[in-house]
Amino acid sequence: MKKVYINSIASISAQKTFENTSFLNDIEDHEANVITVINPKYKDFIPPAAARRMAKGIKMGVVASKLSLKEAGLEHVDAIITGTGMGCVRDSEKFVSAIIDNDEQYLTPTSFIQSTHNTVGGQIALDLQCKGYNFTYVHASNSFESALLDAKLQLELNEEKNILIGGVDELGDHTTAIHKIVNHIKTEPVKVSQVLKANTKGAVFGEGANFFVLSNEKKTSSYAEVVALKTYNTLAENEVLQEALQFLKENNLSINDIDLLVLGNNGDVDFDTYYHTLSKGFQNVAIANYKHISGEFNTASSFGFWLASKILKTQTIPEVVKGNNTTTASIKTILLYNQYRGENHSFTVLQQC
Repeated sequence: MKKVYINSIASISAQKTFENTSFLNDIEDHEANVITVINPKYKDFIPPAAARRMAKGIKMGVVASKLSLKEAGLEHVDAIITGTGMGCVRDSEKFVSAIIDNDEQYLTPTSFIQSTHNTVGGQIALDLQCKGYNFTYVHASNSFESALLDAKLQLELNEEKNILIGGVDELGDHTTAIHKIVNHIKTEPVKVSQVLKANTKGAVFGEGANFFVLSNEKKTSSYAEVVALKTYNTLAENEVLQEALQFLKENNLSINDIDLLVLGNNGDVDFDTYYHTLSKGFQNVAIANYKHISGEFNTASSFGFWLASKILKTQTIPEVVKGNNTTTASIKTILLYNQYRGENHSFTVLQQC
């Protein structure tokens, strides 16, 4: 089977990441319980007339995909695979509100058409005139991992050579309000620099789009090799370390081979314990966290994937993401672990190439 490489990365997030020129040197220290992305100039990538008809999630996905393709030096890809937890939730909210406000009569279908979860992948395909495999995974907080696994299998079996994958989610006012009611979002605004120390219930919610070109052909500019990936629907807290060790063993690795742990802590006192339990088993391993700067959303793990890829290529860990004081001379193998509210766990191994 062929190996799988990350040949380009692109991120639109709550930080200044879309230009990909610096690496989290200038941090936006938001003070909020919901943080939005720093928008690029969409008109530089999308004709204004078309952009006006696009939901924010579509615009983020289209721009991130274009940036990723540009870095990879490609005009076309063989397949497009996206992951999203909520899809274009703003248009969903608009359509449902119109149903209520208009007593289920005289409805225009535009918002409904643009609210489907595969709208982002479809828009990217239309833009690229890509008639190949196009699939969208909607697996809650494992959505991006499902897209990654699909692409990995196809590339390993040499069914395709270059695949564009991504994770994208946008914030919607009504959906956010519901999460606040059920205490999934922190009740009080918190500074980015203090999120992981908050010791309160709920997370700081966010949004973003992170896209990558994966290939079974290595380039001198490749970021990393995708070695292994495994997902679980449910795991008890006391099973996390055991499953992590078993996952490493299945891939001929051990704790001693891991140079960095990238963890999806979000500051929720009820569920960050999963990460604390895992990290106790990796006592002398450097740790990086990312959700305090990106916010929590269903495909936030794609931002962690972006972070890990960038760390492997630059061999630097930005100060803002350091989770402990452990240092390492070189970073060759990274283990990523993510879960959300005790469900949809994932382990991913990336290696320097």
